[in-house]
Amino acid sequence: MTATPSTYPEDPDDAQTALTGIGQHEVRVTPLQVAMISAGIANDGVVMDPYLVDTVRNRDLEVAEQTDPRALSRAVSDATAQELTDMMVSVVEQGSGQLAAVPGVSVAGKTGTAEFGDSGAAHAWFTGFAPADDPQIAVAVVVESATDNWTGETGGRVAAPIAQAMLEAGVSP
Repeated sequence: MTATPSTYPEDPDDAQTALTGIGQHEVRVTPLQVAMISAGIANDGVVMDPYLVDTVRNRDLEVAEQTDPRALSRAVSDATAQELTDMMVSVVEQGSGQLAAVPGVSVAGKTGTAEFGDSGAAHAWFTGFAPADDPQIAVAVVVESATDNWTGETGGRVAAPIAQAMLEAGVSP
């Protein structure tokens, strides 16, 4: 497997480093990668190998094949994962992710608004998991080109309500 060459400058200046730290500049990530980040935090810092099919059944509905979940890597320690979870819960309870709240369920989440180009265009993001204390589902939502002139279509306003519906549907009663 060949690594994709980085487009990030070899010697970034202070402004490039600062912008990268908030997810701007040359940051590139897919929704699957973002969902895996949230799932890794939910899983005490362990990132799992993603797969598309959990179970294959024959015509009699008997299990013909079953995927065995397996760890891909440890991204952060248990303690760091818990700190991140606590911060993500506060984003939904008191911060920019309040529109992702599910009644009666503790939701952990993070909003994002990724500007691109020079006109104020932006993609709206939300990622998270629920319940925060016993995770059952992790999601990543991106609404591409949520705005083309920066009129306030942020991740918290546009993507969080979509995530809320997904989280609510995915949490067992």
